[in-house]
Amino acid sequence: MTGFHSLVGLIVVASLAATGCAESSYTPTSPSSVGGSLAFSADQLAGTWNLRSIQLTGQAEKARPPGTNYTLTLTDGRLSTRVDCNVCSGGFALSGRTLTAGPALACTKAACPTMAFENAYTGLLSGDSTVTLSDGMLVLSSARGVLGFTR
Repeated sequence: MTGFHSLVGLIVVASLAATGCAESSYTPTSPSSVGGSLAFSADQLAGTWNLRSIQLTGQAEKARPPGTNYTLTLTDGRLSTRVDCNVCSGGFALSGRTLTAGPALACTKAACPTMAFENAYTGLLSGDSTVTLSDGMLVLSSARGVLGFTR
């Protein structure tokens, strides 16, 4: 598991450097201690996040397509996400450092020009992901891949 967390750290640092924040250091937000384990609160994640990039397991990182709008809003156990010309919504649960989106997200089905990217994004978002917060960046990682968001 240590190698996995190192990979997530490298992805965060690389994406910060790519946006001109090379002097920023990777300093994760401290989760609170709940029952002897590290946990994030829903308040720490609440609000709207803008997608920066996705990375499917075993593939190169892909930036959000230029001119598109991909956001994730988390509030009161509900999530909504704009995925280019579509919108998805559903429930989410937070347990410790694990965010579970779904089990199913309801999405509009307009034929966006970025449909392949949209499908990859919603596939990465659905299900269980490990949460990492660092310098205003939210990273959701799983065996499926990694999603990177900023405020």
